[in-house]
Amino acid sequence: MNNENKPVKPWGGVFTESTDSRMEAFSESISFDKRMFEQDVRGSIAHARMLADVGLLTRDEFEAIERELLEIKDRIARGEFEFSRSLEDIHMHVEKALIDKLGDVGRKLHTARSRNDQVSLDFRLWIRDAIDKLDALLTDLQKSFVGRCDGDFDVVVPAYTHARRAQPVLAPHVWLAFVEKFQRDRERLADCRKRVNSLNLGTAACAGTSLPIDRTKVAEYLGFDSIVANSVDASSDRDFAVEFAFDMAQIALHLSVWAEDWIWQSTVEFDFLKLPQSFCTGSSIMPQKVNPDALELIRGKTARVVGNLQSLLMLTKGIPLAYDRDLQEDKEPIFDSFETVAASLAIAAPLVAGAELKRESISARLDEGYLDATSLMEYLIRKGVPQRAAHGVVGRLVRQGIESGKALAQFPIETLKEACELVDESVYDYLGALNAVNALKSYGSSAPEQVRFQIDSWKKKLGL
Repeated sequence: MNNENKPVKPWGGVFTESTDSRMEAFSESISFDKRMFEQDVRGSIAHARMLADVGLLTRDEFEAIERELLEIKDRIARGEFEFSRSLEDIHMHVEKALIDKLGDVGRKLHTARSRNDQVSLDFRLWIRDAIDKLDALLTDLQKSFVGRCDGDFDVVVPAYTHARRAQPVLAPHVWLAFVEKFQRDRERLADCRKRVNSLNLGTAACAGTSLPIDRTKVAEYLGFDSIVANSVDASSDRDFAVEFAFDMAQIALHLSVWAEDWIWQSTVEFDFLKLPQSFCTGSSIMPQKVNPDALELIRGKTARVVGNLQSLLMLTKGIPLAYDRDLQEDKEPIFDSFETVAASLAIAAPLVAGAELKRESISARLDEGYLDATSLMEYLIRKGVPQRAAHGVVGRLVRQGIESGKALAQFPIETLKEACELVDESVYDYLGALNAVNALKSYGSSAPEQVRFQIDSWKKKLGL
């Protein structure tokens, strides 16, 4: 293999042989880590500023480095920068471009740092930015759900347990259930951000440095809240990436639950929802089809995001302290999960806003399934009947209703009194889906006043 005229590696002083081209192809990461160019430049400028503060660079040298790094960043952003797998990663590309312009001044930038702590810094900065973007997308989705609530406030729908009709609830109560789930996702991301936002730079390869650096200044320049205290831990730590991968997997799972619900509720059999056609596709052979492809893809892409979490867990399970090249494999799963979840959220918000409840269809079948059975049982409890006994009474009435084809609200008072002598005419205030909803009282329930309170609270939280 001819290895002549290849670029000299920054780490190649001890080597007597050039890197085999097959090894270069196998080990390169520039094909995917070049997306961290902005973070690499940002971290390098902060590092150079600190080196100038402690006297390891002159002020003129720092200004030259800063000026050239910003130009390199702009060239990459404009698509005018040439990448080569022989330079392995984004760090070496930026450094070589800097040295090509500034010579020995550029060679000073890597003082008191290693690619080990440099890549971890870039990754932390990238994940921090990604968390902020996901939080904004989650907020948009929450706003879409809350934005539906006032218009859908008069719609009562069945809630399901075990995929069977359970109790009636207001439609906005269902929308707010998803808002709560996505709020927990936001809170998990915010908590993850605390551990991401700890500066590792300055730990060098694994032991730290004998040079008089000031890590506190770098943390200040980059907006980090804390500094990693142990250099060996800092070099090997990818907990923050695994945690972020889990948070994204949980977001994807919540999106998948929503997608599954809406796929079924938009079928002819359910006939609860009309999806916006702009987020559906047709069939190449069946002219009538309006397929929920966006929802199906959101549900399907969840598998990739969960798989990426599993990949990172397996990657980090057996790596010895401190840094090992295995950790190069941490980025592609994170990048893929972020792009997948971000794209799903970007689709979800307008889809939620554009869907329509099929009110007539919902109303026509609302009293099927004895949704008011629990309401009747609780009515009997208020009359003094023990819960287990009340449960049995209502169960027997439901069986009579099934056999006779009647809803509970259609039973004459005599039949209800025969089942329990404590029943009086007030029972009809608790029968029927709408009455059952209005009878609810507990905090967090689907009682109209409770749902109104929650809608107003969420509007305030989200600035609506």
